[in-house]
Amino acid sequence: MQTVKMVVTGPFNSGKTAFIQSVSEIDVVSTERKISTEAERIKETTTVAMDFGRITVDDDLVLYLFGTPGQKRFDFMWEILAEGMLGFVVMVDSARPETFREARGILQTFRAYAPTPYVVAANKQDLDDAWEVEDLRIALGLDSKIKMLPCVANDRDQVKSVLLELLFSILEESKE
Repeated sequence: MQTVKMVVTGPFNSGKTAFIQSVSEIDVVSTERKISTEAERIKETTTVAMDFGRITVDDDLVLYLFGTPGQKRFDFMWEILAEGMLGFVVMVDSARPETFREARGILQTFRAYAPTPYVVAANKQDLDDAWEVEDLRIALGLDSKIKMLPCVANDRDQVKSVLLELLFSILEESKE
């Protein structure tokens, strides 16, 4: 049995926990805590250490999904969670352009931790004010070779599609 560690990262409220919950075959191990700051207006809880989920791809392959906290004050966990990862997903809230700069910074941070394959998931594509994927690519300053995928984090099939794209990238790189 082969296991692949993937990290799901991104800014606060970008959809990381929902992403993992929608595909995990186990109850997600989550370190959600009630928020007592101004961010409380957006949502009631936040991840303070990590989310952990698991999905079996086939008899020989299991993906371990580690979700990072999105708030900057918990970023000390990022490097710990990045250790041993074979790839990562950067979640971006397509409807909140004020988070795009932060998403780009998180992407650069994770690239510095390990030169592993990654994909960018343009989440919340079901919202009326969501940016188009190609417009988001320009806003994030991403090269056309970077896989930028439309996503709705609570849609199991779309999440599987994002994870498979990352898995294909990991397998492709392991052949080189």
